Amino acid sequence: MPHMKQISLAAVLLMAAAGVAQAGGQEGSIGVGAEVGVSGAGGVSINYDAGMFHAGGFLALLDPAGDDNTDFAIGGRFFYHLHSTAQADFGLGGQVGFISIDTPGDRGSLLFIEPGFQVRFFPVSNVALSLNAGIVIGAVDADGITIDGQLVGGAGFHYYFF
Repeated sequence: MPHMKQISLAAVLLMAAAGVAQAGGQEGSIGVGAEVGVSGAGGVSINYDAGMFHAGGFLALLDPAGDDNTDFAIGGRFFYHLHSTAQADFGLGGQVGFISIDTPGDRGSLLFIEPGFQVRFFPVSNVALSLNAGIVIGAVDADGITIDGQLVGGAGFHYYFF
């Protein structure tokens, strides 16, 4: 029987280690939700969690009543996970977002490049809450650079299907 106790203890330790190795979203899972970057570019979102990284994109559309006033946003993001625990991960990467705004007589095209970091917290195994911070580089009609660490940075949530 002592040999059996050693095997049981080893099996329990192996299962516990395997459970801690996965941070929230499981490898190969798809998450749907909403996310906004530091620049404010964002919308409904889909993410693919590959374990060591996650990548995704967003889309937003606003078409109020009237002619020639449709606004939209589209973009993508990638974060490589530098550190993961059972309920969180910390990733470096960024987001690129394009916003097209229609104003009377003109259309504005804003391109935002946002290198930075993201922290995802998993209150349960398949729901992610995320917070972003980083640098915003405005291109096309969006000029300037912003370094933002305020609470008005980026945030999001995703529900992952296993």
